Amino acid sequence: MIIFVGRSNVGKSTLIFALTGKWVKRGKRPGVTRRPVEVNWRNRKVIDMPGFGFMSGLPKAKQEKIKDEIVRFIEENAEEIELAVLVLDGKAAPEIIERWEKRGEMPIDVEFYAFLQELGIPTIVAVNKVDRVKNLDATLNYLAEKFGVPAPKMYQVFVPVSAKFGRNVDVLARKIWESLERNQRTSNTT
Repeated sequence: MIIFVGRSNVGKSTLIFALTGKWVKRGKRPGVTRRPVEVNWRNRKVIDMPGFGFMSGLPKAKQEKIKDEIVRFIEENAEEIELAVLVLDGKAAPEIIERWEKRGEMPIDVEFYAFLQELGIPTIVAVNKVDRVKNLDATLNYLAEKFGVPAPKMYQVFVPVSAKFGRNVDVLARKIWESLERNQRTSNTT
């Protein structure tokens, strides 16, 4: 099973469509996906998870409930999850991270990455909407530093994409399958 997780409105559903060709409900407003949605891709389950964070038209308590359900789903299915793709909005993520840090809080994207690592779930970070990013190298370096990913490993973890325009979607697909193969070999040797 491959899960796609991230904030609301970062392009998870659009990215799944770009990768798999399978239609999943998408919208311009945050919070269109409110329950896990499953599609099949090359004999693998791909799960489009609801976004965490702001969801248009939903009270804060309901948004928190959805976030708790996402965490519970991942914890209960951790053994079956072969890979997580954490999707970020490449333009907005640095601003959001800075805003959270100024409040003395751990940014939720960073916290979510750490959560996936604690569970031992291999994770690729798809930095989406790169068509809007002015200095991609600076953005990727910034994100790698905030996520605690060492520079030599940065391009194994972070993949810049534009789901809307199909940019680097093939690179992400290759990285996903390479990761699945690598993890399959590792689990077969243990």
